[in-house]
Amino acid sequence: MRKWRLSDEPLAEDEDEKYRSPEIRSETKCNIFLGYTSNLISSGLREVILFLVKHKHVAAVVTTAGGIEEDLIKCLGNTYLADFNLDGADLRRRGMNRIGNLIIPNDNYCKFEDWLTPILDAMLAEQKETGEVWTPRRFIHRLGKEINNEESVYYWAYKNDIPVFCPALTDGSIGDMIYFHSFKNPGLVLDIVQDIRELNEKSRKSRKAGMIVLGGGVCKHQIANAMLIRNGADYSVFINTGQEFDGSDSGARPDEAVSWGKIRAGAEAVKVFADATLVFPMLVAATFAKDYQTS
Repeated sequence: MRKWRLSDEPLAEDEDEKYRSPEIRSETKCNIFLGYTSNLISSGLREVILFLVKHKHVAAVVTTAGGIEEDLIKCLGNTYLADFNLDGADLRRRGMNRIGNLIIPNDNYCKFEDWLTPILDAMLAEQKETGEVWTPRRFIHRLGKEINNEESVYYWAYKNDIPVFCPALTDGSIGDMIYFHSFKNPGLVLDIVQDIRELNEKSRKSRKAGMIVLGGGVCKHQIANAMLIRNGADYSVFINTGQEFDGSDSGARPDEAVSWGKIRAGAEAVKVFADATLVFPMLVAATFAKDYQTS
């Protein structure tokens, strides 16, 4: 997946003219679609994901709302290491929110609202001026530009023009802010149809396509479904602790995706039954990061 180049394949007689050049063929890589659940940005993999996006190791990203907002909120306020067993009612009285063994003060979300509201106002004004509605992907691109912070995953996605798709964008604090904004300054439109077209077309047009998915649910299935458009992924790595008897998308083995046409028969596909926060940093260190250090 990492090392494949179009130049590895024989030149077909009906090859598109743009791919006949040896130079272009040697530069055409496998498009890697990276998916991860929101808790992985909150709980330790943010810097690893940032490395992959900063150094253009992935062609597209799919995550959920928390995976967007927690990255941005970390640029605005501190997150504190605490304990899994803190009393929820006591934390609520003190204005603290627990994510696993991490604590995020309510004040961080106030800072986030203060930062986001003027951006929503500007986006609505631009929409009215141009008549062009926004998409979740373009919205996230704008947030990456506005945060202007090299500690942000989405700053680097903006900088490197890597599309970030979030089908469940309203499922979190961003959704709350959009909800409040719709009363104060109504009219902002986010069109998910344009996004699904863009994601599926990126999959369809990939000469080779690979999936790296951490966790499951929306991010896993959205990427896998995009692979269906091209008759399946060529490479696939799933890392999660889900089991098939869960009845969840997370629990499905790669072979189930083969039956749906989401992974090609004979493709290089593996599922790692492990905590992604433990094993993914080691996998990246032994692969993408090692290549970077060597070069």
